[in-house]
Amino acid sequence: WNFFGALDCRSELAALMASRVEGFGSVMWWGFSPSQDLGALANEGKTRRSLEAAIGGMTIQSDHVNILLAGCGDLRHVMQTVANSHQYTTKPLHFYITESCLEVFARHMLFLSLLFEPPDKLGPQEKVELFLELFGNSLVRAQSVDYLRSKATELIKMVTDLDYLKVCIPVLDISGLKFKERDLLEGIFKFWRSPDNTTFDTKKHWEGRLRHYLGARYDSRSGVFDWDCQMKLKEMAPVVNPKEYSDWREGGVAFRLRDDAPYETSNRTLASGVVISQGGNAVAKRGYWGDIVNSPYLSFGVESENKELFKTVNGRPAKTSMGVSEWNLLSLIQILTTGERAGGGVGGMMP
Repeated sequence: WNFFGALDCRSELAALMASRVEGFGSVMWWGFSPSQDLGALANEGKTRRSLEAAIGGMTIQSDHVNILLAGCGDLRHVMQTVANSHQYTTKPLHFYITESCLEVFARHMLFLSLLFEPPDKLGPQEKVELFLELFGNSLVRAQSVDYLRSKATELIKMVTDLDYLKVCIPVLDISGLKFKERDLLEGIFKFWRSPDNTTFDTKKHWEGRLRHYLGARYDSRSGVFDWDCQMKLKEMAPVVNPKEYSDWREGGVAFRLRDDAPYETSNRTLASGVVISQGGNAVAKRGYWGDIVNSPYLSFGVESENKELFKTVNGRPAKTSMGVSEWNLLSLIQILTTGERAGGGVGGMMP
């Protein structure tokens, strides 16, 4: 090693790390790992009785379990842990969630509210489609936009009236938020329900992020997408289909569960503001500042207890990550809302 060689190496490493961070984005809209049952993960290999004792010993209070989640980006661990909690404890689970920005917490409220929709309003399959579409698509159908605007009005009432929140989402407590933070949440929900589609153009923001991230490689981006999938993502998530991954990288639409309507309206839940330097001045700018390299498939679409989903045909997975995500989420929603598992058995249920 010589001094200049070491400097060059560090410079290249710094440039590589900066590029990776830019691809991940500054806002974590979804997780970069599969959903985990945190109780089982923390107590792997222990018997049911020792699990109960160990879990109880994690808390100051003996009548409930406290779990802290910091910067997870979505509710995947919460849903998976609650669904399987009957295996190791009968005590209530108290999740304390902290995120880097309020827009992520606003999405948590949206998806919890969606889960608690009465079955006569939304069936399990409809919940799955709405959840995945709003969760991981930059562009959504008109029906989803109508639902989001209607739900945003309800969410505004929830953050301004905690008694109403308790009725609508009985498992959620936002009393720990400051009044200023609740006011900001109200502003986010008002933005979601705005009928003015010109204030947030996801296509424009996505293309801008891609051009900046890829630089001179932008014109050959299809090859870059295929390389990233085959040489990087496949090692961690073999089920991810190169075509579905490339389609998401190109335009940000990960889940096309319906063919009866176009995906063409910006998903406002993926909008957030950042402060950037412009002409020497700090300027607040709204845009899409999330992940453009990993994909939302990692949260629900790369692992499953249903091993049939990972069968291969001629050496290739028969199912796509979208199919795995759909099955996993449908199974979780069924457990959380009815207490019953798909194909029999019981699971943890949201009160």
